Amino acid sequence: CRCIFGDSCWPSAGDCSKLAKQVSQPLLKPLPPASPCYPLSRPSGDCEATKRLWTDPSWRANQSGAMHSANFETFVFRNDTTSACFINTTLAIPCGQGSVPVVGVDARNDADVQAAVKFAAAHNLRVVVKGNGHDLSGRSTARGSFVIWTHHMKNITFDAQFTPTGAPRSEAVAQAITLGAGVQWQEAYDAVNARSRVLVGGISPGGTVGAAGGWVLGGGHSVLSPTFGLGVDNVLQFTVITSNGTRLTANTHCNPDLFFALRGGGGGTYGVVTSVTYKTHPNLPLISAVFSATPRGSQTSEVLQTLLTDLMKAMPGLSDAGWGGTAFVAPDATGNVGLSGSFVLFNGTMARADQSTSPFFSTVTSLAPEVTFTTSLVPFDSFHAWYTAMSAQEASVAGTNGALGSWLLPRDVIENQPEHVAETLLPLTGLVMGLYAGGAVAQVDPDTMGLNPAWRNALLHTIFATGWVEGTPVNVIDGLIDQLRQNMTSLRSLAPDSGAYFNEASLVEPDPLRAFFGDHRARLKAIKRIYDPIDMFVVPEGIGSDDFDDALVCKL
Repeated sequence: CRCIFGDSCWPSAGDCSKLAKQVSQPLLKPLPPASPCYPLSRPSGDCEATKRLWTDPSWRANQSGAMHSANFETFVFRNDTTSACFINTTLAIPCGQGSVPVVGVDARNDADVQAAVKFAAAHNLRVVVKGNGHDLSGRSTARGSFVIWTHHMKNITFDAQFTPTGAPRSEAVAQAITLGAGVQWQEAYDAVNARSRVLVGGISPGGTVGAAGGWVLGGGHSVLSPTFGLGVDNVLQFTVITSNGTRLTANTHCNPDLFFALRGGGGGTYGVVTSVTYKTHPNLPLISAVFSATPRGSQTSEVLQTLLTDLMKAMPGLSDAGWGGTAFVAPDATGNVGLSGSFVLFNGTMARADQSTSPFFSTVTSLAPEVTFTTSLVPFDSFHAWYTAMSAQEASVAGTNGALGSWLLPRDVIENQPEHVAETLLPLTGLVMGLYAGGAVAQVDPDTMGLNPAWRNALLHTIFATGWVEGTPVNVIDGLIDQLRQNMTSLRSLAPDSGAYFNEASLVEPDPLRAFFGDHRARLKAIKRIYDPIDMFVVPEGIGSDDFDDALVCKL
């Protein structure tokens, strides 16, 4: 079993002092983000500021003990009791450490990571790797663990001509960017925009998602993916610290098997990635298409079904035209459930944008007066201009509690069964449909990297969710998750041989490894044995997790 805090094997104060002398920053002692509000009789910090900032993604990303989703900061014991530190102080529950790591290293360079890894190996510690905490499956935190926090590894380097290590000069790539493990997408977008370039990256208001961590290691989707491929399709090189403390370069010439695994084989599994080098692309104009369709009257369910069916029929054509983006089924400001979407057409003209969207828009318009429908087609000079405008209009919310289900839907299923697909999707709560595949994503040989092969046949990444408030009894949460499982079974039945996106799914039973990695899982496990023979890096539902108990502490 791994050594966790509270065990007799836990490193002594003297051991930790020795580690502190080997790293550039004081050792971390992460605290739950609500800890300033406790003890209730005499709060230790500014509780009012903590409450005000509780849902701010940037505030959370800047704390070693905070997660984007607050429920992953809590821990439920086998007897259904909970260790947590709730921001809702009226619950009068003492602040506990929950699943927040107890000690760690604030890594600023590769040497810090190497020292942390060697220390963890020497003491057989339960290790987690955390960048910015924008982790929707709780894989970068664990109770009683030792954290390697890469958030402050912010180096950004441009190369006019980048030749991967070990490659001939003939393979040099123009205008490559190398990002440290802590760089977030807003920082990366600002950097490439200053050079009149664009980068395939995550899309969330505020840009707090890490650009060189779990996002790319799980695959990395973007609204630009139909044009330029997924994040993994744009990687030229990684640097990584393995479990024996060795710094390795991984590309098509150096450690190509590790390069295969790091491109989509899951974060926190093969080592600690300290930098990623990406291709960049010309920063050309784009067209934004935004729509909102809300049923009115007594037949709202039937009309919503029609709307979603029409969107499914339109999706292949939108993909062929080059659009990427996201559609939602959710309540509007007045509480009425409707269908909305935000899409971009990179390097497109207004004429092409109008021509490719008009079939869907015309169909929806014909449903008036049963539908209130608004649309807009807006040109932007650059991706950065669109992203900045989008971020200003939409607020990203963190600090909530919930769970996700998701599945990749192949193009042929959507083309051949649009009504059935819509009928299956409509009951799902918090439904999000991402047009992040097709186009360039479909043109890559699925066996060139560890990414789930299902991405190469997919058209839509569909997500749905459930949520609860702090203090909800465990049995009630279990009921919500059971319902999520039932809906997951329904969604999976649309394409049983497809799969799920590792970064945005949970509860993909009965075989999560098959769902996340497909036919690549055996090869990925063999590669992990080479580079992490001591199984230091194990995450929930990741490669190698099936060799451990549910807590990922003891080997089976």
